[in-house]
Order: sequence, then structure tokens, then C-alpha cells
Amino acid sequence: MYSAHEASLNSAHIMWFEDSGIQDIPFVGGKNASLGELTRSLRSAGVKVPDGFATTADAYRHFLSANGLESVISDSLDRYRSGGSSLRQAGSIIREAFLSAEFPPDFARSVQQSYGMLCERAGQEQLAVAVRSSATAEDLPDASFAGQQETYLNVSGERGVLEACRQCYASLFTDRAISYREIKGFGHLDVALSVGVQRMVRSDVGASGVMFSIDTESGFPRSVVISAAWGLGETVVQGTINPDKYQVFKPLLGDPSLVPVIQRDIGAKERKMVYGQGGSARTRLVATSEQEQRSLVLTDSEILQLARWGAAVEEHYGRPMDMEWAKDGVTGELFMVQARPETVQAQRSASSFRMHHLRRPGRLLATGAAVGESITQGPVCVIRDAGDIESFVDGSILVTQMTDPDWVPVMKRAAGIVTDHGGPTSHAAIVSRELGVPAIVGTGNATGVLKPGSEVTVSCAEGEQGRVYEGLLEFDVEEVDLGTLPATRTDVMINVASPSAAFRWWRLPAAGVGLARMEFIINNLIRVHPMALVHPERVTDADTAVSIRDLTANYECPEEYFVSVLATGIAKIAAPFHPKPVVVRLSDFKSNEYAHLMGGQYFERPEENPMLGFRGASRYYSNEYKEGFELECRALKSVRDVIGFTNIIVMVPFCRTIHEAETVMDVMADNGLVRGSNGLRIYMMCEVPSNVVLAEQFAQMFDGFSVGSNDLTQLVLGVDRDSEMLAGLFDERDPAVTTMISQVIKAAHRAGIKIGLCGQGPSNHPDFAGFLVHEGIDSISLNPDTFLRTLPVIAAAEQRPAEDSVT
Repeated sequence: MYSAHEASLNSAHIMWFEDSGIQDIPFVGGKNASLGELTRSLRSAGVKVPDGFATTADAYRHFLSANGLESVISDSLDRYRSGGSSLRQAGSIIREAFLSAEFPPDFARSVQQSYGMLCERAGQEQLAVAVRSSATAEDLPDASFAGQQETYLNVSGERGVLEACRQCYASLFTDRAISYREIKGFGHLDVALSVGVQRMVRSDVGASGVMFSIDTESGFPRSVVISAAWGLGETVVQGTINPDKYQVFKPLLGDPSLVPVIQRDIGAKERKMVYGQGGSARTRLVATSEQEQRSLVLTDSEILQLARWGAAVEEHYGRPMDMEWAKDGVTGELFMVQARPETVQAQRSASSFRMHHLRRPGRLLATGAAVGESITQGPVCVIRDAGDIESFVDGSILVTQMTDPDWVPVMKRAAGIVTDHGGPTSHAAIVSRELGVPAIVGTGNATGVLKPGSEVTVSCAEGEQGRVYEGLLEFDVEEVDLGTLPATRTDVMINVASPSAAFRWWRLPAAGVGLARMEFIINNLIRVHPMALVHPERVTDADTAVSIRDLTANYECPEEYFVSVLATGIAKIAAPFHPKPVVVRLSDFKSNEYAHLMGGQYFERPEENPMLGFRGASRYYSNEYKEGFELECRALKSVRDVIGFTNIIVMVPFCRTIHEAETVMDVMADNGLVRGSNGLRIYMMCEVPSNVVLAEQFAQMFDGFSVGSNDLTQLVLGVDRDSEMLAGLFDERDPAVTTMISQVIKAAHRAGIKIGLCGQGPSNHPDFAGFLVHEGIDSISLNPDTFLRTLPVIAAAEQRPAEDSVT
């Protein structure tokens, strides 16, 4: 039995988490000071932290002095710097000296007594603990020192704890740690090491992962990103598996009636780390079951609980944070086990914007999660083992299975990094961001398909999916100071199709999203024809049926798969622009495009001219698609009423007649999308000449119009927009088209509704932008990659007299 009085006598060597805080970094290092801050200051927010204590920096220096280690460190590093020995030799000599050193008796007694108190608090004779290194130069705002020192899990007994402490001390002088401090300019004897001894959460039979209070790729500050895997958390931190990924929209977390989860991606999670079975191995990797691989690790309520903790931690520290969490598989409780400043995106300027544009894609070799938003090139250098990193050629693309801190010296010399394993929060991803090196992680096969010496282009500029292309492809780099962009009277919005790319554009001063294309989500994320999910019995091809069952296996029913994926996809497009309007167009596939979806051939009839056929509004009330349209309505209702994005406006495309508009509005209302309910606004795509001719009648039924200039030009001029032979005739500036646009703008304003235009015309033709401005259009929606160059054109048009624009 150990009393609090006995523990207080050892305060020079030990600090309990509840007695420490962030001001104690010089005494217990960044990691342990943060645990103390969480324990002491965030209980009121419900944050749970496993009990524990830290050895102090004074204790570390006492250990050095008692064993004469200062001179060993200085002499070894002096020889290394003068060329008398290699980094590997210097590090080995220092570590051996640490591992053969003895603990001073008073220090050893302090650790033993504190461990005994920790066991007593837990009501156990011998408690399993995590023993973690915490350097006094660690987890600082400008340097993460990610994984530089060691952590030892499932340690028990006084002797085991002391030995783990000794090994933590030695890890302060691994080759990677020495090299990293040299890069960052920290004096080796100026840095001390504290060791945290913390009660183990039974995540070996539960789950664990990491969490960021900022989007790690785009820097979008209103998102919480969570990675999750089964078992102990080292697999996620080290990047040895591809974890689940969840995203939560922070501003809606305060409403308990909402579930603002905007992404749920199931990772492969092929392995998990669990406790070792006897012997010296404290942990081991085992294969996960098929059910574990295909299941989400966290429930929505657990995702939201972690996200609320993440937001509370960020608010307390006043900066974006990088956190680790664990779920006890015995009790079901969640715990926060680490928090430190996020060191990359938090330092980026929100006022500057750099874009990389691939002029044209090449042959695709590999794909994975993109780290960063740039493009890089170089010859492939495949290295499978850290022992071979000396063979790396500077400026090459480093291709390997995964990285750990031993790889840092070579990572900073790479033009780009590609790994087989790991997710966006793996070691490779974290360090690549900090070093500013583009990376693609979790490809699954890069070391097999990328040939050593071959030249490749690594593109992280196409959304969340990174792509490795064959050869050296041409690309452009554009950098703009957003603070210099002019203001406009016209609302300038953007068109967005891909949820994975939406966060790239949050810095743009856009007035919202003028066109979000639902069919992109269906084609690229859902991939199954909606009617094949409603009527799977009609899909007779065995392979297709199996593929559909695999995709939908984790959902209550196949229809729920469609609704959930579509709702979160739309939500992710809406999040960066909330509360600005986001106009979501209902599906506008043509029959030939629908037929290419999984199972689509069983529900689509061949048409001679799909462009003028069974598309847009005509589908929504037809018995051939009505049940599929109901799924679209359910997804839109979910994203507005359950997730919480009431800024979403629904738009009906290719609506030919007044009667068709009335019918569609009735069908939408039957499926819960009632115009005006919960602020719902419904727009119409103005792209058929009948929409212009009867504009004032259509305006009585809709809250706004959006001119679809491509289809309107096609139908006014009678020119197939896909025909290369007629390309010279296709021009939205033709007087017949501009007359129609002018007419419908005036009609919309007479009716008191908003009208905008979405299309490439204003970007391609400054005079067309001027025409729209002088006709009084309310908004112009552009593709994101043309926004920066077209905004000044629109501003300039607002300053010119009307006769200078298209007539």
C-alpha cells in the first residue's frame, strides 16, 4: 500500500497526470503534459483519459548524471559530425550505454511506488500499462516529432515498467531521432525525456485510432477526421493497415437531434494488433476476420462522441489538434489517450491558394489516398526494407510497403512517396505532410506494379484519390493571393461533382455551389443502378448479383446502401460552403449512361437518341424508375433533416412541360420533399426552349432557375453538343441563344425568383460573362479550376457599359 504522502515525497521524479498541465512541457514533455491537460481540464466536457503518471525531465537528467552518459553522448556525436564515425555507429554506442545503465535507487523507488499506486487505484495487484516516451521538444506547434521515440504496450510489473523506461530513454538516440533533431536544430543534450506510464485500455479486444480536428489534406477547419481499426492503435499510427475513415461536420455537433457524419469509408483492416501470448512479445499482429474487415469499427453515436471530444480539445487549446483514442472492448468505453498540436495545415495561410493542374491524364498505374494537393514526378526507387535506404537516389519517387520513423532521413530527400499500406493518418502521411512531400498511401500494390527506374507522375491534385501515372506528364501550377480578388455584385458560385474533391475548394470566396451533380456520386461511389437495389431479383447475372451483395452487405437492405452513400456524398459537397446555398441537381443520366451502372442493363431500354430521350424529370414519375427516384428523395431528405444541411436546394433537370413539373413536384412531396417545408427551396434547370417560352408559368412552381447553357444551346440551334463535325456551330454566344437567355432572366425577375447560369461559357468567353452581368443575372456558377481567372473578368464586366458585351 502506498500513500499520497509517499508519492508527494517523490515529486522531483514523478508527476501524476491530474497534477500536470500544458505549462509543464519542460518537466514532462509535450505528450505527457497534454495528457495532464486533458485529465485536469477537460473532464467537464466528458473527455475520459486513462489514469497514469509521468517521470520528469529532472529524473532523466538524474539518470544521465548517475551513469556519466552526458560525455558518452557528446563524444559520440562529435565524432559523427567530424566524420570519424557514421550516424549508425554513434547512435549504437549511445543506446548501448543507456541500456547498460542502472537506475539511481531513489528514482527506481519512485517509479515502483507510483506503479503500485496506479495498481491500487485500479483495484488490481498487477496492472497492464502503456509506457510512452515524451520528449521536452515533442508535440510542439512547429514540429510533431511523430513516432521519434518508442512506446511499449501491455507492460506489467515493477521490473517490466523500469525496463520499458530504460528502453524509452535509449530511443531518444535512435538514428532517426538524432537525424530529426539535427534537421530541426534541437540540441541533443537540451532535449530531455519523460516517460508516461498509463493504464492500458483493453483496445486489444476493442478498437482504436487517431483523430484530427481539421481536415488533414485540405486544411478545412470545420471538419473532424477519425481513423479507426480493430485492436491496439499502433497499426493505425504506423500505417500497417488501411483503417476506416469518418468525417464529422463540427458546426452541427451542438444539435443533439442531428447526425452530422459526412463520410463513412470502410477500410480493409486486414490485421490487428493484440496482446502477446507468453514469452517476451507483449503484442502481436493477427489477421482480422472477414466480418471485421467488412464492418464499420464505430457506430454513429461513437463517432459523434469522439468528434465532440475533438472539438472540445481544439477549443481548449485554441488550435487544431492531432489526437489518439481507444475503445475498451470489455466495457465499451471510449478514451482519449493522446492530444498534440496539428503541425501542417494549421500553419498554412488561408489567404493564398495554389493549384496544380494535370493537362491530360496518362496511363494509370496505381491509386491510393492522396496526401497533399500537388503533382510531382521522377524515377521510381523501390525500397522494401529500411536497411536498404542507403541505396535511395535523391529526387526519386520513394516506393515502399510502409514507413516508420526509421525512414524519415530518406523521406525528406524524396520527390514523392508511394506506399502499399496505410491511410491518411499513417506515419507516412503525417511525415509527408510535415516535410511537404506529395505522397500516395495505401495503394495495395505499388511495390509490385511500379518498376524501378521507370519515370512516373504522382498526382495528388485530383481529390482524395491519388493517382500514379506512367511517364512525365505536363502540368501547370497556379498560385493566387485570395486577398487580391475583387468583390462582385453577381454571386459567383462553383460547380462540384466529386465529394472527395469538394474540400479542396473551401478557401475560394465562392457564394456557394451553383451545381452539384448527383450522377457523379451514383456513378463513382454507388456504382449500382438504383432499380437493381430495389429489385435485385431481376439481376440474373451471377457475378453482378454477387458484386451488388458485397457492396451492400453492411447495410440493413440494398436500398439503404444507396440512400446512405448518396446522402453522405451530398453532405460532403455541402459542408465546405455551409451555410451558403448548395444547389443539388437530381439525377440526369441518359439511358445509355444508366445502362453502364451495375445491373443497369436489366432496367434500361436502348434509345436512338438518349440525349432527347428518357432523362431528367420524365424518369421521376415513370413506373420504370419511380422507385429509384424515391431513393434519391430519401437521401436528400436525410442530408437536410438528419445530417442537417438545410442550405441544400434541390433542382429538377430537363423538365419539358408544365404538367410534368406539377407531376414531379407531387412525387417529391409524396416522398417528403415538400417545397417550403424546413426551408426547402426547389429550382428548375432552364435548358429546354419550352422553359423559356413559358418561363412565367414555370416560375409559379419553382423558387429559382438555373440556365443550363449546354443543353439550351443544343436545343435552340439544333446542334448535337457531342458531335465533333458540328463543333464549330455550337456557341452559346449565338444571338438566338443569348436572346433566349435574356428573355428568361427578365421573366424570372418579373416573377420575383432568382436565376443563375452554370456552364463553361463565362470562363471561355469574357464577352459572354459581360453579357450575363449586364442582363442582370443573379449568379454565375463556374468549374472550380476556372474560378480564380473568371472572377476578375466578372468584376471587370460589372464596371463596363453594356454595349461592350455580347448582344
